[in-house]
Order: sequence, then structure tokens, then C-alpha cells
Amino acid sequence: MLSNVSVTSGRWGIADEICDVILFFRSISISDVFIFREKRVIMNRLFLFLLFLLQGTMAALSQPVSHTAWTDTLKEVVVTARAIREVIPAQSLSGKQLKSLSSNSVADALRYFSGVQVKDYGGVGGLKTINIRSMGSQHVGVFYDGMQIGNAQNGTVDLGKFSMDNMEVLSVYNGQKSTTFQTAKDFASASALYMVSRRPVFDDKDYNLTFKLKGGSFDVINFSTLYEHKLSETLSASANVEVLNTSGKYKYRYSKMGGYDTTEVRRNGDVFFTRAEAGLFGKTQSTEWLLKGYFYYSKRGYPGAAVKKAYQISLLNEDRQTDRNYFVQGSFTHQFSSFYHLMLKAKYAKDYMNYYMPPTSTVKSADDRYWQQEAYASVSNLFKLTKEWSVNWATDFQWNRLEADGSEILNANFIQPRRYTALSALSTSVDFPFGLSAQGSVLFTYVHDKGNGKTAAAPDKHVFTPSVLLSYKPWQDQGLQFRAFYKKIFRLPTFNDLYYVQMGNRSLRPEYTNQYDLGMSYNSRFESTWFKGISLAADGYYNTVTDKIIATPTSNQLVWTMLNLGYVKIHGIDVNVTPQFRFGNVDITPRLSYTWQIARDYTESKKNTLGDVNTYGDQIPYVPKHSCTVALACGYKGWNLHYSFIYTGERYMLGGNIPVNRIVPWYTHDMSISKPFQLGTVRMNATAEINNIFNQQYEVVKWYPMPGTNFKISLSVTI
Repeated sequence: MLSNVSVTSGRWGIADEICDVILFFRSISISDVFIFREKRVIMNRLFLFLLFLLQGTMAALSQPVSHTAWTDTLKEVVVTARAIREVIPAQSLSGKQLKSLSSNSVADALRYFSGVQVKDYGGVGGLKTINIRSMGSQHVGVFYDGMQIGNAQNGTVDLGKFSMDNMEVLSVYNGQKSTTFQTAKDFASASALYMVSRRPVFDDKDYNLTFKLKGGSFDVINFSTLYEHKLSETLSASANVEVLNTSGKYKYRYSKMGGYDTTEVRRNGDVFFTRAEAGLFGKTQSTEWLLKGYFYYSKRGYPGAAVKKAYQISLLNEDRQTDRNYFVQGSFTHQFSSFYHLMLKAKYAKDYMNYYMPPTSTVKSADDRYWQQEAYASVSNLFKLTKEWSVNWATDFQWNRLEADGSEILNANFIQPRRYTALSALSTSVDFPFGLSAQGSVLFTYVHDKGNGKTAAAPDKHVFTPSVLLSYKPWQDQGLQFRAFYKKIFRLPTFNDLYYVQMGNRSLRPEYTNQYDLGMSYNSRFESTWFKGISLAADGYYNTVTDKIIATPTSNQLVWTMLNLGYVKIHGIDVNVTPQFRFGNVDITPRLSYTWQIARDYTESKKNTLGDVNTYGDQIPYVPKHSCTVALACGYKGWNLHYSFIYTGERYMLGGNIPVNRIVPWYTHDMSISKPFQLGTVRMNATAEINNIFNQQYEVVKWYPMPGTNFKISLSVTI
């Protein structure tokens, strides 16, 4: 299976749209082309800046250093470290706020963040990928409990696989986390999603046992259990198991020539999955460590594109996929002194996927199997040079291997690639007494690929990439803060980009992004009897994407190849507002997120007309100019009511901004109500939710209809 490879053609019209649908069945998405030259001047200047900092570092080392204790709390790992002001804050959902959202998966919850686009191919089991500020899903680093989830085959992560059942915190960072003490991998993406699972918390018992049962539309039955045990004052353990089964069937109305003409049933969207996690958590005054195992197994159908009514063709949509994934990972953090901290991380992961298209398939039958392996290790060293100045040096090593078995062509020509990646990051953070905080980093990446000897692998790649982050707080007793950052980063060509049979191109260059951001935030609590506080954040940004990797046809229209083409400019505004109110016994917390974004294709070759359409300067596919969400939480004497509204404006499914490519705006209203109660020592919580209240018929991705009105009821019992 070739997933999320961008395809562009210079033509347009009905015939080409049908061709694009067929490519969707091979999991090839649609995008436009991009080209730009690398700007090395910025990198060189920043490198000189860091050398200056290192010179200052050596001077600082010659001065007496205070060895008083200092503490800081990181999102993923709580360690003893000194308090450093966060330069670029994250968008986060956690605790009750996260649990209250009408979300079946992590992908559903991410819709409430500004600047985030989620591609949803429909239903509970549909593919779901994330795109932040229109730089592409392969530029988003996805981390689970502090370590990145890798996919060297196609570079994307299907977030529909990750349940909300055991999730404690979701955080989205533009640029990177503004903490110095982190792995080199944390610096290696244009933006990042951090998923943090639940940590054991104990009250008056040494154990917690929770059962959850959910049921609802699409014949959903979802059961999970969580057991937590306090082994000692410094050691605890947890185990979580979840099972879900659904038919995935739902009715939808299909539009033809601007109107809805029929009602059909979405089929082949059934899903069965089981997930199991187990962890050991250790913590002392100076040390924290974590050991975790994860297993996921699923069998599901891909419902495919609903185009039969529009184009009088029959697509059977009988594709099936089986996944079996597991990983084991561990982290260790120790404070040797107030001067030196050490963090070690390691991971091994193995993924299996079988993609099956029956012989009756309209496109072509397939029974392809893929095995991925990944081994990862990291060492991070934090040095406290002065009370306000710290330096971190992190070194990572990663090994990836992909094996495949399927068609005769795949067996004969696929080189079974292996990749060796070394990363080293030097970063520094300084807090000045007048309210200014500064962070800078340089990341070095070296990549070496090997094959099975049948065909030469791609040449080695070695790249330096910088970042600079600044924040200014004019008044220490006020919650007003200004911030800015610049970051240059890249994404490596995937194994599919380089080596997929007939399409791969071993000469591909990395795909670069340049990010510029200027923003402000304000946080305050009030003594007012009804207006309790407000959190406000606004950012303006400008991004460029160069050397975009796309698939394009050769002289033979049936044979495609991968190329570096094109240039895109992206600018936009993200706004987040969260006030808090209390009227007697009623707590009200609204949350508003809004994004305005222009992402245009400025590929030089598109200055010439393509047929009757000139796409130069057009909005790139699937990027709306306007999008917003409103989430409202109300609490009254234990009752909790949650309402949410999601709006996505007009988009285009192809690069040409013409009527035939237009996707109409969509919006949904969701609501849930929950009530905790107690029977003796047993704590219980009941929740009822209804989604898409007004039965809106809409598509996030063209030809992939989303469900109408649906409901879910859940009950949790904690012993």
C-alpha cells in the first residue's frame, strides 16, 4: 500500500477527477507542486550565534556556580529542574475538559485546536491524519508518552488508531516545545503533537480499578478496564485493556448536480480492534523513570469513495486492512546536581500491515504485506551554567527497516530498505532579568540508507537546521506576554518516496519549511464574584514550503514518479480565547478557537495556463480560509453539560480554484451531559452524548461522506 503520496496533474475535468478517485483507492492523496532554493545564510548566522553562546558558556564555567535545588515540571516527564519561562506555549486539552469532548479518537479531539486540519476519510474506521498550518502531515511529529511514533514507510500516523480512553493530555506545539531539556527528535519537525497517557493517582487506597462500557450508533460496543497499583512510595504500575467493535454502517445523502438526490448506507466500514498497555512508573526526589509496553491489533474495512451516483461507475469498496503493532519504550531522568541533568530514552517498535483488495476490485486486486521495525535511543545532557542560563546537548540514533511481500513486481524489485539516522542537537536557553527569554538550537541530521543489494540506495544526507525563540513579559505581576520564533526544518523522503516500485526516485532532496511566528498571550485571574478569569492567545505566522515531494506522471500516463517541485507561501492568524465565569453554583467555561489562513501555490511553471485554468497563486487543496470551533462547558452540583460547534469554510479538492473542485463549508453541533455519583465506596459516572445534532450532510474529504446524527452512552465504574 502506498499511503499519502501527493499526486499532481496539469489537467482538470471529470475524467481526471475519476482518475484521482482511483488513486485514492491506492491511498494516494492529492496535492500541488512546490520548488524553492535552500536559504543557507540564516543557518550560518545562527551557527555563529551559537558559537558565541558557547564562548560565553566556557566563561560561565569558570565562574562559581550556585548548587541550590531547582525544580521544573515537564509535560511528559516530571523531573527536578529549575523553572524556565515557557517561550512558546502549547494548545492543550487535559483532564475533564478532554474527556468531555465528543471524540471517538485523538483525531476527533484535535479538531478543537486552531491552525489544525484533520483529514477524515469517514466513519469510525476511516483514515485520519493531521496537518498543522498547511505544511503537510509528514511535517508533524507525533509523540506518545515522550517518544515519537515513527512511520518510515509513508511518514504519516493514522490518529484514528489512538483511543481517548486512557489519554490524559493532548498538546499541539507550533515550531517545537520551548524547553531546553529534550531529545534531538523533539527539534526535528515543523510542529508536534504530544499525547500523554494517564499516570496513576492514588487517594486512600493502594489500587484503582475502573471499568468502562460504551455503546451507540454504528452498532458500537466499546469496553475497557484500567488497573493501577501502588507498589511502594516510589513505584507504581498500571495496565489498560480496550476492545471495540462496530459495523461502521450509517446512512448518508449523496449530492448530485448541487442537490441531494438519494440516501445510501455507508458500507465496509466495520472495525474490530483491541489495545493493551502496561507501564511501570518510578519516582524519587532526584530520579524519574518509565517503562511501557503497547500492543494494538485491528481488522477493518475501507469504505472508499462514494462516486457511483456522480460518475456512473461502480466501485465495490471492499478493501480490507489488518494491523498489528507493538512497542516497548523506556525513559530515565536523573538530577546529579543542580549543574547537571541526564535523560536517557530507548524504544523498539514492530508494525505489521496487510492491505487486501479482492479480485473483484474495480482497480486491481492486491494482497500486500509490510513489516516495519524501528530501534531508537537518545541521550540528553542538561547543563545549568548560571541561574538563568542552561545548555542542552542531545544525541539520538534511529534504525528503520521495511520488508514487503505482495505482487510479483513488489517481490522482484523492492529493495527492502534500511535506514540509519543520527541526530545531534545543541540548544541553549537564557532568562534575562528584564522579562526577556531566549532560546536557540541547531540540529544536525545524518541519514544513511541501505538496500538488499539489487539496486543502489539513495545517497547519504546531512543537514544543519536552526531555530530561534523569543518571549518578552513587560510586567512580572501581569499575565501579558509577547513571543516570536523562527525555525527551519525539513522532512526526509520516505521509503515510499525513494523506493516504491516504478515510482520511487532515489535522487529526491529533503522537503524544507521555513516558519516565522509573532504572537501574544494574556492570562489573568480575577476576584470578581462572576468573572473568574480569562486566557487569550493570538499568533500571526508566515511559512514557506520548498522542494515539495510529489508524484507526477511520466511520458507514460500509467507510470508515475516522485519529484521535488514547487513553492508555497502560507500566512495566517490563530486566535484562542477561554474566559471563565461563575454564577452561584454554576461554572461556565467557553473556549473559542479561530483560524484565518491563506496558503497559495506559487510554482513558477504554473504561470503558464494549464488547459483553460491558471492555478498560479491559488489556494492549495483542502485548506479553508476560515475555520473555528466553540466549546462550552457548564457545571452545576456535579452535573456537567458540554456543547461544541465546529465550522470549516469553503475549500478546494484540487489546486485549481474552480467551481468543479469546490467543497462546500460544513458545520456540526455536538452535546453531552454527564453526572458522577457514588454507591458506597464505588464511584460511577454516566454520560450521554449526541453528535451532529441537526444531521448535517458533509464531507471532510471529497467523496467520503461523514455520519449524520449519532449518539453514544457510556458508564464508568471505579472500585
